[in-house]
Amino acid sequence: MNGSAPADTDQALVELARIDLGRESVASVLQRIAGLAKTVLGADEVSVTLRAEGLPSTVACTGELALGLDESQYEFGYGPCLDAAEGGEPVDVVDAARESRWPAYMRAAVRQGLGSSLSVPVPVQSPVGAAINSYATRPHAFDDVSHERAGVLASYAAVAIDNMHLLATTRQRAEQLQQAMESRAVIEQAKGILMGERRCSASEAFVILTGLSQQSNRKVRDVAQALVDNAQHPSRG
Repeated sequence: MNGSAPADTDQALVELARIDLGRESVASVLQRIAGLAKTVLGADEVSVTLRAEGLPSTVACTGELALGLDESQYEFGYGPCLDAAEGGEPVDVVDAARESRWPAYMRAAVRQGLGSSLSVPVPVQSPVGAAINSYATRPHAFDDVSHERAGVLASYAAVAIDNMHLLATTRQRAEQLQQAMESRAVIEQAKGILMGERRCSASEAFVILTGLSQQSNRKVRDVAQALVDNAQHPSRG
């Protein structure tokens, strides 16, 4: 490790705490975390792996070395970043040239210039696996202090990811509710038009709407919207 001062970790945590999750995307937050991890851990490159529905992807990285090493692991189907994301334990590669685990990946990694790496799981509550991966071109780049600092950053990253996931879920639910309300309003308008034209009750008007929906193989909401549009602009009918 390059001996970054403890203050670097404190400053990184201050920067993480200042992130406005309501204004940033998941990708932008994780990119900032990757950049902070590179500084604090003294890594040459850092990436963040997310594994959702069994499929891993690199959602943030500080350079081509990290991205290439991640993608090699995805291609081979194993490697330290995948083990950390899935197993929930840090995975340390002290000397890539002497590492016996993941043989096909390690041969490719050494050719790409890897000397050592540290992959630390991100303890997320949301239904994904995640890891922060630190890579160095020299062996023995990460020590016990690196593990400690990486764990602290991973904990903060977990809060960010979970909050972003909750925010995204909340937004999606709000959008769905808004769409449902808009659909209901259009359907009520269409029912009113049919009740006026056919002198029928509200329930009978809805039966007519559903019948038109089945006949035209269109959603009730779309049929209702067409009726409303035609009533507002008869010449288009």
